[in-house]
Amino acid sequence: MCRTLAAFPTTCLESRNFSEDVLGWRESFDLLLSSKNGVAAFHAFLKTEFSEENLEFWLACEEFKKLHSATKLASRAHRIFEEFICSEAPKEVNIDHETRELTRTNLRTPTAMCFDVAQGKTRTLMEKDSYPRFLKSPAYGDLAAQAAAASASASPSEPSHT
Repeated sequence: MCRTLAAFPTTCLESRNFSEDVLGWRESFDLLLSSKNGVAAFHAFLKTEFSEENLEFWLACEEFKKLHSATKLASRAHRIFEEFICSEAPKEVNIDHETRELTRTNLRTPTAMCFDVAQGKTRTLMEKDSYPRFLKSPAYGDLAAQAAAASASASPSEPSHT
């Protein structure tokens, strides 16, 4: 899988599906987040802005929801809280005090949903703030142009009507 925006043109754009994927990212934030390549491109962009913690938190929450063992759930919940939620966390996400405290309370009896409010607020922040900047960025513009060109060259040429 592609890891950086610079890697996309040479390693991914040969695929018609990838080209369609790239062009679809501008349609909705959900399409971007549902694409492994979309997440990788968005993450690479966020790193250039030093704001990748929001996406990393969102992804950690998605993985957290897949856990079934109560022991693993509790352990992972505390790690996520320490890494992203608590004040002075190494990758502290931008959430309000009330959400931070609600999440802290939820950790007393961790469930798969204990981060839902914080994850939702972080997702909204990304959708309203980072995602529009990503779509306007030269990196995405170049990627979309290359995807459009690759898609056009992969399409069968239309017969001429002379």
